[in-house]
Amino acid sequence: MSLPKDFLWGGATAANQYEGAWDVDGKGPSTSDMCTNGSHTVAKRITTTIEPGTLYPSHEAVDFYHHYQEDIALMAQMGFKVFRLSINWTRIFPTGMETVPNELGLEFYDRVFDECAKYGIEPLVTMSHYELPYALVEKCNGWEGREVIEYFVNYAKVIFERYKDKVKYWLTFNEINAGTMSLGSVLSTGTVKGYTGPITEVPDNAQARFQALHHQFVASAKAVKIGHEINPDFKIGCMIAHMTLYPFTCNPDDMLKVQQEWNIRNDLCGDVHVKGKYPYFFKRFCKDNGLTIKMEADDETILAQGKVDFYTFSYYMSICETADKSAQGGEGNLIGGVKNPYLEASDWGWQIDPKGLRYTLNHLYDRYEVPLMIVENGLGAFDKIEADGTIDDKYRINYLKAHIEQMKLAVEDGVDLIGYTPWGCIDLVSASTGEMAKRYGFVFVDKYDDGTGTLERKKKKSFDWYKTVIATNGEEL
Repeated sequence: MSLPKDFLWGGATAANQYEGAWDVDGKGPSTSDMCTNGSHTVAKRITTTIEPGTLYPSHEAVDFYHHYQEDIALMAQMGFKVFRLSINWTRIFPTGMETVPNELGLEFYDRVFDECAKYGIEPLVTMSHYELPYALVEKCNGWEGREVIEYFVNYAKVIFERYKDKVKYWLTFNEINAGTMSLGSVLSTGTVKGYTGPITEVPDNAQARFQALHHQFVASAKAVKIGHEINPDFKIGCMIAHMTLYPFTCNPDDMLKVQQEWNIRNDLCGDVHVKGKYPYFFKRFCKDNGLTIKMEADDETILAQGKVDFYTFSYYMSICETADKSAQGGEGNLIGGVKNPYLEASDWGWQIDPKGLRYTLNHLYDRYEVPLMIVENGLGAFDKIEADGTIDDKYRINYLKAHIEQMKLAVEDGVDLIGYTPWGCIDLVSASTGEMAKRYGFVFVDKYDDGTGTLERKKKKSFDWYKTVIATNGEEL
Protein backbone atom coordinates (compact mmCIF):
# COMPACT_ATOMS: atom_id res chain seq x y z
CA MET A 1 0.00 0.00 0.00
CA SER A 2 1.28 3.46 -0.91
CA LEU A 3 1.35 6.38 1.49
CA PRO A 4 -1.40 9.01 1.04
CA LYS A 5 -0.78 11.40 -1.87
CA ASP A 6 -0.92 14.39 0.47
CA PHE A 7 1.53 12.82 2.96
CA LEU A 8 3.54 15.50 4.77
CA TRP A 9 7.24 14.75 4.26
CA GLY A 10 9.68 17.13 5.89
CA GLY A 11 12.08 17.65 8.76
CA ALA A 12 12.16 18.97 12.32
CA THR A 13 14.16 21.48 14.38
CA ALA A 14 13.80 23.45 17.63
CA ALA A 15 14.59 27.11 18.13
CA ASN A 16 16.69 26.62 21.26
CA GLN A 17 18.96 24.12 19.48
CA TYR A 18 18.99 25.71 16.04
CA GLU A 19 18.20 29.41 15.99
CA GLY A 20 20.99 31.11 17.93
CA ALA A 21 20.91 34.93 18.26
CA TRP A 22 20.01 34.36 21.89
CA ASP A 23 20.10 38.02 22.90
CA VAL A 24 19.49 39.69 19.53
CA ASP A 25 16.58 42.03 18.76
CA GLY A 26 15.13 41.97 22.26
CA LYS A 27 15.13 38.24 22.97
CA GLY A 28 15.34 37.28 26.65
CA PRO A 29 17.10 34.26 28.24
CA SER A 30 15.35 30.89 28.39
CA THR A 31 16.17 27.79 30.40
CA SER A 32 18.12 26.45 27.41
CA ASP A 33 20.22 29.63 27.28
CA MET A 34 21.36 28.91 30.85
CA CYS A 35 22.71 25.45 29.93
CA THR A 36 26.41 24.91 29.23
CA ASN A 37 27.83 22.46 26.74
CA GLY A 38 28.39 18.81 27.67
CA SER A 39 29.19 15.51 26.03
CA HIS A 40 28.25 11.84 25.97
CA THR A 41 30.26 11.32 29.16
CA VAL A 42 30.07 14.72 30.93
CA ALA A 43 26.63 16.15 31.70
CA LYS A 44 25.88 19.72 30.67
CA ARG A 45 25.15 22.12 33.53
CA ILE A 46 22.41 24.64 34.21
CA THR A 47 23.53 27.89 35.83
CA THR A 48 21.65 30.76 37.47
CA THR A 49 23.82 33.37 35.76
CA ILE A 50 25.88 33.39 32.58
CA GLU A 51 29.42 32.42 33.59
CA PRO A 52 32.20 34.32 31.75
CA GLY A 53 34.38 32.10 29.58
CA THR A 54 31.85 29.24 29.56
CA LEU A 55 30.32 27.87 26.36
CA TYR A 56 26.52 28.02 26.16
CA PRO A 57 25.71 26.22 22.87
CA SER A 58 22.23 27.67 22.36
CA HIS A 59 23.63 31.21 22.25
CA GLU A 60 24.78 30.78 18.67
CA ALA A 61 23.62 27.20 17.94
CA VAL A 62 23.91 27.00 14.12
CA ASP A 63 22.49 30.51 13.64
CA PHE A 64 19.27 29.81 11.74
CA TYR A 65 18.37 33.39 12.71
CA HIS A 66 20.77 34.67 10.06
CA HIS A 67 20.72 31.61 7.75
CA TYR A 68 16.96 30.96 7.51
CA GLN A 69 16.74 31.78 3.80
CA GLU A 70 19.62 29.47 2.93
CA ASP A 71 18.29 26.67 5.14
CA ILE A 72 14.71 26.83 3.88
CA ALA A 73 16.03 26.83 0.30
CA LEU A 74 17.90 23.59 1.11
CA MET A 75 14.70 22.11 2.54
CA ALA A 76 12.88 23.10 -0.63
CA GLN A 77 15.58 21.37 -2.71
CA MET A 78 14.82 18.16 -0.81
CA GLY A 79 11.13 18.67 -1.60
CA PHE A 80 9.87 19.32 1.93
CA LYS A 81 6.10 19.57 2.24
CA VAL A 82 6.31 20.54 5.91
CA PHE A 83 8.94 22.09 8.19
CA ARG A 84 8.60 21.55 11.92
CA LEU A 85 10.13 24.45 13.85
CA SER A 86 9.44 26.17 17.13
CA ILE A 87 8.91 29.74 18.22
CA ASN A 88 11.21 30.96 20.98
CA TRP A 89 8.79 32.21 23.66
CA THR A 90 11.44 34.68 24.91
CA ARG A 91 11.78 36.17 21.43
CA ILE A 92 8.15 37.27 21.70
CA PHE A 93 7.98 37.93 25.47
CA PRO A 94 11.54 38.27 26.88
CA THR A 95 10.53 37.41 30.47
CA GLY A 96 7.23 35.74 29.63
CA MET A 97 5.42 38.31 31.75
CA GLU A 98 5.17 41.33 29.44
CA THR A 99 1.77 42.48 28.21
CA VAL A 100 3.10 43.92 24.94
CA PRO A 101 5.01 41.52 22.63
CA ASN A 102 8.40 42.21 21.12
CA GLU A 103 7.64 43.33 17.57
CA LEU A 104 11.12 42.48 16.27
CA GLY A 105 10.64 38.89 17.39
CA LEU A 106 7.25 38.67 15.69
CA GLU A 107 8.71 40.09 12.50
CA PHE A 108 11.42 37.43 12.42
CA TYR A 109 8.88 34.61 12.32
CA ASP A 110 6.85 36.53 9.74
CA ARG A 111 9.92 36.39 7.50
CA VAL A 112 10.47 32.69 8.20
CA PHE A 113 6.86 31.74 7.43
CA ASP A 114 6.87 33.90 4.29
CA GLU A 115 10.03 32.14 3.15
CA CYS A 116 8.34 28.77 3.70
CA ALA A 117 5.31 29.93 1.72
CA LYS A 118 7.56 30.93 -1.17
CA TYR A 119 8.43 27.26 -1.63
CA GLY A 120 5.04 25.81 -0.74
CA ILE A 121 6.32 24.44 2.58
CA GLU A 122 3.75 24.13 5.38
CA PRO A 123 5.08 25.23 8.81
CA LEU A 124 4.37 22.92 11.75
CA VAL A 125 4.97 25.16 14.76
CA THR A 126 5.78 23.99 18.28
CA MET A 127 4.77 26.73 20.69
CA SER A 128 7.00 25.66 23.58
CA HIS A 129 10.02 23.46 22.88
CA TYR A 130 12.25 23.19 25.95
CA GLU A 131 12.77 26.96 26.29
CA LEU A 132 10.73 28.35 29.19
CA PRO A 133 11.58 32.01 29.95
CA TYR A 134 14.22 31.86 32.67
CA ALA A 135 12.57 34.77 34.47
CA LEU A 136 9.63 32.43 35.16
CA VAL A 137 12.00 29.94 36.76
CA GLU A 138 13.23 32.67 39.09
CA LYS A 139 9.76 34.03 39.88
CA CYS A 140 7.53 30.93 39.87
CA ASN A 141 9.85 27.89 39.95
CA GLY A 142 8.82 27.38 36.36
CA TRP A 143 5.52 25.66 35.66
CA GLU A 144 4.98 24.88 39.34
CA GLY A 145 3.52 28.38 39.57
CA ARG A 146 -0.08 28.40 38.39
CA GLU A 147 0.28 31.97 37.11
CA VAL A 148 2.45 30.63 34.27
CA ILE A 149 -0.73 29.23 32.67
CA GLU A 150 -2.01 32.72 31.90
CA TYR A 151 1.41 33.92 30.75
CA PHE A 152 1.44 31.06 28.25
CA VAL A 153 -2.16 31.68 27.17
CA ASN A 154 -1.31 35.33 26.50
CA TYR A 155 1.67 34.21 24.39
CA ALA A 156 -0.55 31.70 22.54
CA LYS A 157 -3.15 34.36 21.72
CA VAL A 158 -0.51 36.68 20.31
CA ILE A 159 1.09 34.12 17.97
CA PHE A 160 -2.24 32.58 16.93
CA GLU A 161 -3.54 36.02 15.95
CA ARG A 162 -0.33 37.11 14.28
CA TYR A 163 0.16 33.98 12.16
CA LYS A 164 -3.43 32.84 11.69
CA ASP A 165 -3.10 33.12 7.90
CA LYS A 166 0.45 31.71 7.71
CA VAL A 167 0.40 28.64 9.98
CA LYS A 168 -2.17 25.85 9.97
CA TYR A 169 -0.48 23.15 12.07
CA TRP A 170 0.46 23.79 15.70
CA LEU A 171 1.82 21.75 18.64
CA THR A 172 1.45 23.13 22.16
CA PHE A 173 4.33 21.51 24.12
CA ASN A 174 7.26 19.47 22.93
CA GLU A 175 7.62 16.06 24.58
CA ILE A 176 5.37 17.14 27.42
CA ASN A 177 5.77 13.75 29.09
CA ALA A 178 9.36 14.72 29.95
CA GLY A 179 7.67 16.18 33.02
CA THR A 180 7.05 12.65 34.31
CA MET A 181 10.83 12.14 34.64
CA SER A 182 13.47 13.84 36.76
CA LEU A 183 15.44 15.18 33.76
CA GLY A 184 12.25 16.93 32.64
CA SER A 185 12.59 19.37 35.53
CA VAL A 186 15.31 21.13 33.50
CA LEU A 187 14.13 20.46 29.96
CA SER A 188 10.39 20.95 30.33
CA THR A 189 8.89 22.05 33.64
CA GLY A 190 11.62 24.50 34.70
CA THR A 191 11.28 23.48 38.34
CA VAL A 192 14.93 24.27 39.07
CA LYS A 193 14.80 27.62 40.87
CA GLY A 194 18.19 28.49 42.39
CA TYR A 195 19.95 25.36 41.16
CA THR A 196 23.40 25.42 39.57
CA GLY A 197 25.03 22.17 38.54
CA PRO A 198 24.82 19.14 36.24
CA ILE A 199 21.35 18.58 34.82
CA THR A 200 21.60 14.92 35.83
CA GLU A 201 21.97 15.87 39.51
CA VAL A 202 19.07 18.27 39.98
CA PRO A 203 17.44 17.46 43.34
CA ASP A 204 14.25 15.77 42.18
CA ASN A 205 10.94 17.08 43.48
CA ALA A 206 8.24 14.86 41.98
CA GLN A 207 5.48 16.87 43.63
CA ALA A 208 6.67 20.06 41.91
CA ARG A 209 7.11 18.28 38.55
CA PHE A 210 3.68 16.70 38.46
CA GLN A 211 2.00 19.89 39.66
CA ALA A 212 3.88 21.71 36.89
CA LEU A 213 2.75 19.06 34.41
CA HIS A 214 -0.87 19.62 35.40
CA HIS A 215 -0.45 23.34 34.77
CA GLN A 216 0.96 22.55 31.32
CA PHE A 217 -2.07 20.37 30.59
CA VAL A 218 -4.43 23.21 31.52
CA ALA A 219 -2.40 25.74 29.52
CA SER A 220 -2.41 23.45 26.49
CA ALA A 221 -6.17 22.89 26.69
CA LYS A 222 -6.83 26.63 27.00
CA ALA A 223 -4.57 27.31 24.03
CA VAL A 224 -6.34 24.67 21.89
CA LYS A 225 -9.74 26.21 22.66
CA ILE A 226 -8.53 29.76 21.93
CA GLY A 227 -6.75 28.66 18.77
CA HIS A 228 -9.89 27.08 17.36
CA GLU A 229 -11.83 30.25 18.14
CA ILE A 230 -9.27 32.43 16.35
CA ASN A 231 -9.13 30.17 13.28
CA PRO A 232 -11.42 27.12 13.09
CA ASP A 233 -9.14 25.71 10.37
CA PHE A 234 -6.22 25.39 12.77
CA LYS A 235 -5.06 21.84 13.45
CA ILE A 236 -3.57 21.75 16.94
CA GLY A 237 -1.79 18.68 18.24
CA CYS A 238 0.16 17.30 21.17
CA MET A 239 3.73 15.98 21.12
CA ILE A 240 4.91 13.01 23.19
CA ALA A 241 8.38 11.48 23.54
CA HIS A 242 7.25 7.92 22.99
CA MET A 243 9.19 5.44 25.08
CA THR A 244 8.36 2.07 23.63
CA LEU A 245 8.95 -0.65 26.22
CA TYR A 246 9.26 -4.43 26.15
CA PRO A 247 9.42 -6.83 29.11
CA PHE A 248 13.00 -8.10 29.39
CA THR A 249 11.78 -11.61 30.21
CA CYS A 250 8.48 -13.48 30.31
CA ASN A 251 8.43 -13.09 34.08
CA PRO A 252 4.99 -11.60 34.90
CA ASP A 253 6.74 -9.10 37.16
CA ASP A 254 8.52 -7.71 34.10
CA MET A 255 5.23 -7.41 32.25
CA LEU A 256 3.66 -5.51 35.13
CA LYS A 257 6.71 -3.26 35.33
CA VAL A 258 6.35 -2.43 31.62
CA GLN A 259 2.64 -1.74 32.00
CA GLN A 260 3.16 0.61 34.93
CA GLU A 261 6.02 2.49 33.26
CA TRP A 262 4.17 2.72 29.91
CA ASN A 263 1.06 4.07 31.62
CA ILE A 264 2.87 6.98 33.24
CA ARG A 265 5.65 7.70 30.72
CA ASN A 266 3.48 7.50 27.58
CA ASP A 267 -0.26 7.19 28.02
CA LEU A 268 -0.84 9.63 30.89
CA CYS A 269 -0.04 12.67 28.75
CA GLY A 270 -1.60 11.24 25.60
CA ASP A 271 -4.86 10.52 27.41
CA VAL A 272 -5.15 14.01 28.90
CA HIS A 273 -4.46 15.63 25.52
CA VAL A 274 -6.61 13.39 23.30
CA LYS A 275 -9.32 12.14 25.66
CA GLY A 276 -9.51 15.32 27.70
CA LYS A 277 -9.23 13.63 31.10
CA TYR A 278 -6.79 11.95 33.43
CA PRO A 279 -6.63 8.15 33.01
CA TYR A 280 -7.89 5.81 35.72
CA PHE A 281 -4.40 4.68 36.78
CA PHE A 282 -3.17 8.16 37.73
CA LYS A 283 -5.01 8.15 41.09
CA ARG A 284 -3.20 5.03 42.26
CA PHE A 285 0.13 6.42 40.99
CA CYS A 286 -0.35 9.61 43.02
CA LYS A 287 -1.31 7.63 46.14
CA ASP A 288 1.71 5.32 45.84
CA ASN A 289 4.09 8.25 45.30
CA GLY A 290 2.68 10.68 47.85
CA LEU A 291 1.56 13.21 45.23
CA THR A 292 -1.28 15.68 45.64
CA ILE A 293 -2.24 17.55 42.48
CA LYS A 294 -3.95 20.84 43.27
CA MET A 295 -6.71 21.60 40.78
CA GLU A 296 -9.13 24.47 40.49
CA ALA A 297 -12.85 23.83 40.15
CA ASP A 298 -13.03 24.18 36.37
CA ASP A 299 -9.76 22.44 35.46
CA GLU A 300 -11.43 19.18 34.44
CA THR A 301 -13.89 21.08 32.26
CA ILE A 302 -11.03 22.97 30.61
CA LEU A 303 -9.20 19.71 29.85
CA ALA A 304 -12.35 18.24 28.30
CA GLN A 305 -12.87 21.33 26.13
CA GLY A 306 -9.26 21.52 24.95
CA LYS A 307 -8.74 18.15 23.28
CA VAL A 308 -6.18 18.11 20.46
CA ASP A 309 -6.93 17.39 16.80
CA PHE A 310 -4.02 15.04 16.18
CA TYR A 311 -1.25 13.22 18.01
CA THR A 312 2.46 13.60 17.23
CA PHE A 313 5.41 11.90 18.79
CA SER A 314 9.14 11.31 18.71
CA TYR A 315 10.46 7.81 18.19
CA TYR A 316 14.15 6.98 18.27
CA MET A 317 14.41 3.62 19.98
CA SER A 318 12.83 1.08 22.30
CA ILE A 319 14.03 -0.20 25.66
CA CYS A 320 13.43 -3.20 27.88
CA GLU A 321 12.22 -3.05 31.46
CA THR A 322 12.64 -5.60 34.22
CA ALA A 323 11.84 -5.96 37.89
CA ASP A 324 15.33 -7.47 38.32
CA LYS A 325 17.44 -4.65 39.74
CA SER A 326 20.69 -6.48 38.97
CA ALA A 327 20.11 -6.45 35.18
CA GLN A 328 22.58 -4.52 32.99
CA GLY A 329 21.34 -0.99 32.29
CA GLY A 330 21.16 0.71 28.92
CA GLU A 331 21.06 4.25 27.56
CA GLY A 332 18.36 6.15 25.75
CA ASN A 333 16.21 9.18 25.15
CA LEU A 334 15.27 10.57 28.60
CA ILE A 335 15.26 7.12 30.28
CA GLY A 336 17.61 4.16 30.06
CA GLY A 337 16.03 0.76 30.70
CA VAL A 338 17.79 -2.53 30.04
CA LYS A 339 19.72 -3.55 26.92
CA ASN A 340 17.81 -5.63 24.40
CA PRO A 341 20.09 -8.46 23.18
CA TYR A 342 18.27 -8.58 19.82
CA LEU A 343 19.08 -5.00 18.84
CA GLU A 344 22.11 -3.00 17.74
CA ALA A 345 22.82 0.46 19.15
CA SER A 346 23.97 3.87 17.94
CA ASP A 347 27.25 5.55 18.94
CA TRP A 348 25.36 7.00 21.91
CA GLY A 349 23.99 3.64 23.06
CA TRP A 350 20.45 4.19 21.76
CA GLN A 351 19.12 0.85 20.55
CA ILE A 352 17.86 0.74 16.98
CA ASP A 353 14.41 -0.84 16.59
CA PRO A 354 12.50 -0.04 13.36
CA LYS A 355 9.86 -2.69 14.04
CA GLY A 356 9.14 -0.98 17.34
CA LEU A 357 7.90 2.00 15.32
CA ARG A 358 5.25 -0.12 13.60
CA TYR A 359 4.25 -1.56 16.97
CA THR A 360 4.02 1.93 18.47
CA LEU A 361 1.95 3.34 15.59
CA ASN A 362 -0.54 0.51 15.92
CA HIS A 363 -0.78 0.94 19.68
CA LEU A 364 -1.36 4.68 19.41
CA TYR A 365 -3.96 4.47 16.68
CA ASP A 366 -5.82 1.73 18.52
CA ARG A 367 -5.87 3.83 21.71
CA TYR A 368 -6.71 7.24 20.23
CA GLU A 369 -8.14 6.90 16.69
CA VAL A 370 -6.92 10.35 15.66
CA PRO A 371 -4.43 11.21 12.89
CA LEU A 372 -0.82 10.52 13.85
CA MET A 373 2.42 12.18 12.81
CA ILE A 374 6.01 11.14 13.53
CA VAL A 375 7.70 14.49 14.20
CA GLU A 376 11.08 13.24 15.41
CA ASN A 377 13.02 10.18 14.27
CA GLY A 378 16.66 9.90 13.36
CA LEU A 379 20.16 8.68 14.06
CA GLY A 380 22.62 10.77 16.03
CA ALA A 381 26.11 9.89 14.79
CA PHE A 382 29.67 11.10 14.29
CA ASP A 383 29.76 12.36 10.70
CA LYS A 384 33.13 12.48 8.95
CA ILE A 385 34.07 14.75 6.05
CA GLU A 386 36.07 12.65 3.59
CA ALA A 387 39.20 13.87 1.78
CA ASP A 388 37.11 14.72 -1.29
CA GLY A 389 34.72 16.82 0.82
CA THR A 390 31.84 14.35 0.80
CA ILE A 391 29.98 13.02 3.85
CA ASP A 392 28.94 9.41 3.30
CA ASP A 393 26.33 8.89 6.03
CA LYS A 394 24.99 5.56 4.75
CA TYR A 395 24.37 4.51 8.37
CA ARG A 396 21.78 7.29 8.61
CA ILE A 397 20.20 6.27 5.31
CA ASN A 398 19.97 2.67 6.54
CA TYR A 399 18.37 3.76 9.82
CA LEU A 400 15.76 6.00 8.17
CA LYS A 401 15.03 3.53 5.38
CA ALA A 402 14.29 0.76 7.88
CA HIS A 403 11.96 3.03 9.87
CA ILE A 404 10.12 4.28 6.79
CA GLU A 405 9.56 0.67 5.69
CA GLN A 406 7.92 -0.09 9.03
CA MET A 407 5.97 3.17 8.85
CA LYS A 408 4.51 2.05 5.50
CA LEU A 409 3.57 -1.32 6.96
CA ALA A 410 1.73 0.44 9.78
CA VAL A 411 -0.26 2.41 7.19
CA GLU A 412 -1.06 -0.89 5.48
CA ASP A 413 -2.23 -2.13 8.90
CA GLY A 414 -4.78 0.70 8.81
CA VAL A 415 -3.04 3.44 10.82
CA ASP A 416 -3.95 7.02 9.83
CA LEU A 417 -0.45 8.48 9.51
CA ILE A 418 -0.31 11.98 7.99
CA GLY A 419 3.34 13.01 8.14
CA TYR A 420 6.99 12.31 8.91
CA THR A 421 9.61 14.90 9.92
CA PRO A 422 13.01 13.37 10.79
CA TRP A 423 14.81 15.13 13.60
CA GLY A 424 17.53 17.71 13.10
CA CYS A 425 17.18 17.80 9.32
CA ILE A 426 20.02 20.33 9.40
CA ASP A 427 22.67 19.71 12.10
CA LEU A 428 21.94 21.35 15.43
CA VAL A 429 22.85 21.21 19.13
CA SER A 430 21.85 18.08 21.06
CA ALA A 431 19.20 18.81 23.70
CA SER A 432 20.33 16.14 26.13
CA THR A 433 24.10 16.62 25.95
CA GLY A 434 24.62 20.11 24.53
CA GLU A 435 27.08 18.89 21.89
CA MET A 436 27.41 19.29 18.13
CA ALA A 437 29.23 15.99 17.57
CA LYS A 438 25.94 14.10 17.79
CA ARG A 439 24.67 14.96 14.32
CA TYR A 440 21.30 14.06 12.79
CA GLY A 441 21.00 16.22 9.68
CA PHE A 442 20.84 15.73 5.93
CA VAL A 443 22.92 18.91 5.92
CA PHE A 444 26.25 19.22 7.74
CA VAL A 445 26.95 22.49 9.56
CA ASP A 446 30.56 23.51 10.15
CA LYS A 447 30.21 23.99 13.91
CA TYR A 448 32.02 22.07 16.64
CA ASP A 449 31.87 21.28 20.33
CA ASP A 450 34.39 23.99 21.25
CA GLY A 451 32.14 26.63 19.67
CA THR A 452 34.32 27.12 16.58
CA GLY A 453 33.24 26.76 12.97
CA THR A 454 32.33 28.76 9.89
CA LEU A 455 28.64 27.70 9.95
CA GLU A 456 28.98 26.66 6.30
CA ARG A 457 26.24 24.26 5.16
CA LYS A 458 27.23 21.12 3.24
CA LYS A 459 24.96 18.38 1.85
CA LYS A 460 25.49 14.84 3.09
CA LYS A 461 24.85 11.72 1.00
CA SER A 462 21.50 11.37 2.79
CA PHE A 463 20.37 14.71 1.29
CA ASP A 464 19.86 13.35 -2.23
CA TRP A 465 18.57 10.05 -0.87
CA TYR A 466 15.82 11.81 1.10
CA LYS A 467 15.05 14.01 -1.89
CA THR A 468 14.29 10.83 -3.88
CA VAL A 469 12.22 9.39 -1.05
CA ILE A 470 10.02 12.49 -1.00
CA ALA A 471 9.79 12.72 -4.80
CA THR A 472 8.54 9.12 -4.99
CA ASN A 473 6.31 9.45 -1.89
CA GLY A 474 8.31 6.76 -0.14
CA GLU A 475 8.21 4.24 -2.98
CA GLU A 476 11.95 4.43 -3.71
CA LEU A 477 14.02 3.85 -0.60
